[in-house]
Amino acid sequence: MRKFFILLFVLKFLLISCNNAPKTAKNYVITTSKPLPKVNNLPQVVATTSILCDLTKQIAAKTINLICIIPHDTDSRTYKPTPENSQVIRSAKLILYHGYNLEKDLISLIKTSKTSGLKIAVGEMAVPKPLLVQQGNKKNVNPYLWHYVPNAAKMATLITNNLKKIAPENTTLYSNNNKKLQSELTQLDKWIKSRIASLPPNQRTFVSNYDNLSYYTKAYKLNYQTLLTNRNRQQELSKAELDRLIKNIQNTKVSTIFLSRKINPKLINSISNKAQVRNSERQIMPDSLTLDAEGNTYQKFMVANTRTIVEGLGGTYLIFRPIK
Repeated sequence: MRKFFILLFVLKFLLISCNNAPKTAKNYVITTSKPLPKVNNLPQVVATTSILCDLTKQIAAKTINLICIIPHDTDSRTYKPTPENSQVIRSAKLILYHGYNLEKDLISLIKTSKTSGLKIAVGEMAVPKPLLVQQGNKKNVNPYLWHYVPNAAKMATLITNNLKKIAPENTTLYSNNNKKLQSELTQLDKWIKSRIASLPPNQRTFVSNYDNLSYYTKAYKLNYQTLLTNRNRQQELSKAELDRLIKNIQNTKVSTIFLSRKINPKLINSISNKAQVRNSERQIMPDSLTLDAEGNTYQKFMVANTRTIVEGLGGTYLIFRPIK
């Protein structure tokens, strides 16, 4: 009987030990500024923007610990780094940032950080000849180059090549994933062109307060007119300013404009009524991916913006279904 109880005790101990055993480490894809839990030996990769994060995720799959610094639905230009950001950058084997002064404060942090990790300015290296925009008396670089799909494809290839440097054992996987991504992006580019081509000839002007879409409008052959870009979004216009704005909109002969809902609603209504146009019910995604499913990957982001423009200007929207 005593041996029987001893045996029961041993079995119970073994069961408890098994239940408390550590589980197999998984890769981490974290959109946070907090340090990554060290639970596996996968290389740590930091991506600053949501666009870079998603492209990296599609290529690397489960082979890295990926930390995405700037959250979805956040303007990269205004993001302020945290002490946790400094910590994850120092411990990363690969730091992917956009460059062209997009995430200005993060770029300064990355450049001064004492780390042995690779620092790659993906946007600058992928597209060395960016568009310039007139701002006051000088021309500045337009950093929003991902609004043209072939630019994003170049960024994906650059990311792929640098992932191979830190994890050469996964070279074949990275090449295959990038090949699939390149195919889908090529199809996406053609799809956007076909949808924009469906617009009526007299409805090819994109009127918006967003100043980020120059790459899109130039590549996909839309006229681009910006308004209210440098004003406080809640600020009222003088009568002279409003009259001048109304006249400019009427000269475009468009039926729909694309103003952010963050602008004073009274001003939007006043503009719409006096110019006899409607403000698009769907919103443009100008800066980053979104938390909701419609824009949480790069491909969905581009499809959603194209749908907004095409439906707003009287074109024919068709669902994008890439051939795998």
